[in-house]
Amino acid sequence: MQLRSLGRVDYRPTYEAMQAFTAARGLDTPDELWVCEHPPVFTQGLAGREDHLLAPGDIEVVATNRGGQVTYHGPGQVVAYPLIDLQRAGYYVKEYVYRIEDAVIRTLDRFGVTGHRVAGAPGIYVRLEDPGSHARLPQAPARREPGSPAPEPDFKGLGKIAALGIKVSRHCTYHGVALNVAMDLQPFRRINPCGYAGLETVDLSTIGVPVAWDEAARVLSEQLIARLTP
Repeated sequence: MQLRSLGRVDYRPTYEAMQAFTAARGLDTPDELWVCEHPPVFTQGLAGREDHLLAPGDIEVVATNRGGQVTYHGPGQVVAYPLIDLQRAGYYVKEYVYRIEDAVIRTLDRFGVTGHRVAGAPGIYVRLEDPGSHARLPQAPARREPGSPAPEPDFKGLGKIAALGIKVSRHCTYHGVALNVAMDLQPFRRINPCGYAGLETVDLSTIGVPVAWDEAARVLSEQLIARLTP
């Protein structure tokens, strides 16, 4: 997998470039991982509702074709876009999502933070009072009886530190994952993050972990390549 470090780039042309790359790729096109940082922007997923945009103000809102609801991208956040042919890689979308989340969890572990999954809510979360605790969350995903409804997500005591939104076209992925490192978190209060009113969003800095953007990007890139390469 080829790593492309894009630096700080505007969201809209990067989104258009991902679409163009995916539309043009052939059976032998190498997979790529694009890693970047965006200027302030709200991005709205296919399921996005206008009422989750509380007060966007002067920050641009871009409608996209990824899954999910509204999120925020801004300086101090590592954004990673895996462009992968899943058919060639040999695994399905659910496992792809699991592998991305696993890469984030392993990245956080390198910095002494325990990342958690929450049933019914994609992304990675941390305990606000004890970010290093390895104890299993009561809200962690668990086996369900076939046909049973998905649980309502419970975010009590948690903050979201990484958001996930993907698109798959002709077995090929784009969009990806965003890890909050050292951001101005105020814009998250101007939306219902990922469609959840009152969901607290955190970064490594606010939970007491001083990590440079470049270092976080390096570790996340290494973990994604290791987890996603067949």
